[in-house]
Amino acid sequence: MSSRMLRPVRADHRTAPSRFTAPAGMRLPLVAAAVVAAGLTAACGPATQSVGAAVPSTAERSAQALPSAASSVAASAEASPSASASASASASASAQAGSPTAKAGSAAATRTPAKPTRTSSAADPAAVPGPGYDSSADAQKQVDAALRAAKSDGRMVLLDFGANWCGNCKAADKVFAQPQTASALGASYHLVKIDIGGNSSANSALLRKYSPSGGTYTMPVLVVVSPSGTIRTDTHVTGNPSLTSDGINAFLRQWAS
Repeated sequence: MSSRMLRPVRADHRTAPSRFTAPAGMRLPLVAAAVVAAGLTAACGPATQSVGAAVPSTAERSAQALPSAASSVAASAEASPSASASASASASASAQAGSPTAKAGSAAATRTPAKPTRTSSAADPAAVPGPGYDSSADAQKQVDAALRAAKSDGRMVLLDFGANWCGNCKAADKVFAQPQTASALGASYHLVKIDIGGNSSANSALLRKYSPSGGTYTMPVLVVVSPSGTIRTDTHVTGNPSLTSDGINAFLRQWAS
């Protein structure tokens, strides 16, 4: 009887759950760990990002920085339009420097320069004096001026010694006044008319200087003198040409050069 009563009690004792209570020696370390964790949280501050959030990569940070850089460049261009215009002008100038027009200008600068337009007084006809002889003129000065002009333009000097009362001289004057003959005279000669029909010793001395053969002179005496002062022909020696257009024009062409 006593043995049967003891078995159930033992069985119940084995199957009943037991409650674990930490020994007093283990409670102190757990409390200390909780205090340390709370102190670290207060010192570092609360986390601004959840633990599961992904950290942005380097590439993503660079991509985010690009719009800001573009905005800064645009702002600089708007703030300094003159600098932008200067850069555009420089680029345009560089492009033009290499353009075909610039190359053509450079090539033109290396070409042989064209010959200058002739500006000598020979381009204009020499003045042809009118008919008759001026007894009051300084014949020597006229001859000297004609020789200076001849040295400058290469024309010949034609000395016409005559008199206002001489019929042959008047005939020659009529031919000299004709357009074709006047054009030939102006193109190739400086004509000086010298009066030897009066009493001018100076003019008579000029006749002897340029026609030194002497004797009786048949007027007009036509003497062609080169720019250097050399006598090319003297009609007192050779005889006068026919005092017509054909005769005088042929004479002028023969001694023009």
